[in-house]
Amino acid sequence: MLQSLRPFLTKILNPLAKRMNINPNIVTIISPFVALLAAYGFANKLLILGTIAILLSGFLDVVDGAVARYHNRTSKFGAFLDSTMDRFADAIIYIGIIFGGYCDWFVGVLAIHSAICVSYVRARAESQGIECNIGIAERAVRMIILMVGAIIGYFTGDIYFTYIIYILVILSYFTVGQRILHVWRQLND
Repeated sequence: MLQSLRPFLTKILNPLAKRMNINPNIVTIISPFVALLAAYGFANKLLILGTIAILLSGFLDVVDGAVARYHNRTSKFGAFLDSTMDRFADAIIYIGIIFGGYCDWFVGVLAIHSAICVSYVRARAESQGIECNIGIAERAVRMIILMVGAIIGYFTGDIYFTYIIYILVILSYFTVGQRILHVWRQLND
């Protein structure tokens, strides 16, 4: 869904990537620690801190790939590490949301499960040679919705942030369904 922004982001990120001649895996490993700051913010009812930390974590997630591509340091391990750290970050953020009381534990676990399943289905599809970056709620979209929901919750009340989390669970499972259907079509053509 956000793939159309890649050329625009490349123009913005290349000058930054040019100056950051470091191992992109270092940037990748930092991202879940920033997500831990987001979890801390949510767990302590600091929605703006949580939002800013998600934004920074997402920025680092984009920068690591830009640095890798610009300096020709892309690798299969780097892609694997990036995906793994993204799953850690997703779970850490939702754990903070659960501890903050923005949703009950069951909905929080569903949010974690659905986020992981979206990525798992894509990974399994790609292991079958099928490109599968489709769906209404890929990771970047989910993080944007989560940030917008936290800001809405900050200004209007916690219950609206809770509604956003419920919506994210539904959108994530819907995306899983979209991806499964896509793979089924590809394998049965």
